[in-house]
Amino acid sequence: MMEDPRLTHVDATGTARMVDVSEKPDTLRIAEAAGSVRMLAETVRLIREASIAKGDVLTVARVAGVLAAKQTAHLIPLCHPLLPTDIQVDLTLESHGVEIRSRITVIGKTGAEMEALVAVSAAALTVYDMCKAVDRGMVLGEIRVLRKQGGKSDWTAAGAREGAG
Repeated sequence: MMEDPRLTHVDATGTARMVDVSEKPDTLRIAEAAGSVRMLAETVRLIREASIAKGDVLTVARVAGVLAAKQTAHLIPLCHPLLPTDIQVDLTLESHGVEIRSRITVIGKTGAEMEALVAVSAAALTVYDMCKAVDRGMVLGEIRVLRKQGGKSDWTAAGAREGAG
């Protein structure tokens, strides 16, 4: 349940703004997110056998997720720049596709949910890019926050598994 239902990124006149966090203390904050890429069984087989022409899909996607998390403030206009102390991006090959989880740890004035979501999104987009020559019908989806810890409140999505990594 939200403590304050007002949008925080708009002022009294409705103008978009960055939230002022200067008075907030630095605290340990952790955010986790997840998503998936659904694909043909043949595409899963090619990834498993390391037969995708562009290379090791899961490793490249993991690195893309880490790099993207570090660039979140450059991608999302009103996000504060954060300095993560740990970024984990895990990809698991399943029979239906790739499951992706991220876990971001930061000591800062604001949470790392956006970094966790960007990590998952970039990893999913990278899987698509690396596999599109054999499967243009892949579906990226279910990108969501699983957990946030630190700051004023902790939050966990119903059914969220324990942390990535």
